[in-house]
Amino acid sequence: MSRLPTILVVDDELHIRRLLCAALTRAGYAVLEAENARAALHIAQTHAPAAAFVDLGLPDRDGLELVDSLARIGGMAILVVSARDGTEDKIAALDLGADDFVTKPFDTDELMARLRAALRRQGGRRNDLGPIRVGDIEVDEAAHLVRKQGVEVHLTPKEFAVLALLTRSHGRVVTHAQLLRTVWGPAHESDIEYLRVAARSLRLKLEDDPARPVLIRNEPGIGYRLTGG
Repeated sequence: MSRLPTILVVDDELHIRRLLCAALTRAGYAVLEAENARAALHIAQTHAPAAAFVDLGLPDRDGLELVDSLARIGGMAILVVSARDGTEDKIAALDLGADDFVTKPFDTDELMARLRAALRRQGGRRNDLGPIRVGDIEVDEAAHLVRKQGVEVHLTPKEFAVLALLTRSHGRVVTHAQLLRTVWGPAHESDIEYLRVAARSLRLKLEDDPARPVLIRNEPGIGYRLTGG
């Protein structure tokens, strides 16, 4: 039996969350809830939802910033569900990586149809995503597992999020700012020490010789690159 897709609902209005969660549950989806952007990012990084419904009027951050952060994490369809109906907001959300924009009040059946369409466009890859191999390291985002030579390696949620982002950009440099913004949030974009600690820990757990890393390479002053094949 295949695992049901998980959908994240991000809205600070309890009655909207309840409405969406009820509709999603009836349709057979697993559901996670967040009432603000901070909680939504944590859930996205640790639970790997297939899609997210995102309100733009969040209490701790503008929803457009959250759309940007979720799009950078990747691997999920993003549907904005908002009372904002201005063309500028719609264009901004789509440009930042949203797959669709639905204006409140909405028809639940139509919203479910839009979700199914967005998931089809994603190719169901979040739930069907196979492990990615880099050298003797295997990263399985869907199962939230990392193995080295077939043996599971325990990573903290932040370490896993850093490794997953580097894996999706295999061979390309991911900047310090992008890693910090995606994993720790925009408020920590200049906290390079957070990233250094995570990279050092990943090397200790994954590199054959952490003092001479060949998997997680530092590009001085720029960012990190995952190498090997």
